[in-house]
Amino acid sequence: MDAATTITWVRREAGLTLRALAARAGTSHATIAAYESRRKVPNADTLQRIVSAAGFDLSPDLTRSAAPADDGARGRELIEALELAALFPSRPRRHLDRRFPAA
Repeated sequence: MDAATTITWVRREAGLTLRALAARAGTSHATIAAYESRRKVPNADTLQRIVSAAGFDLSPDLTRSAAPADDGARGRELIEALELAALFPSRPRRHLDRRFPAA
């Protein structure tokens, strides 16, 4: 959700007019209108102040991303998988061998 959508949503959820939210946030209604219409973009502190003035907390939903790739670990993992596969019994599959045509 972007800043404009967030400000509009919290204002409407709080049942506030542009002027009422602006008064609570210590800014002008024209500034709130500019934020909502995307003519201006508030910085993080200003967005926090406006959201708080509407009675909400601004908290990002952060999730842990995958760890950066460690090529060495990935290589070791592949080697271990291949070594494990070599331990399983296998039988030749003639239809996969190009020397013998499929029956």
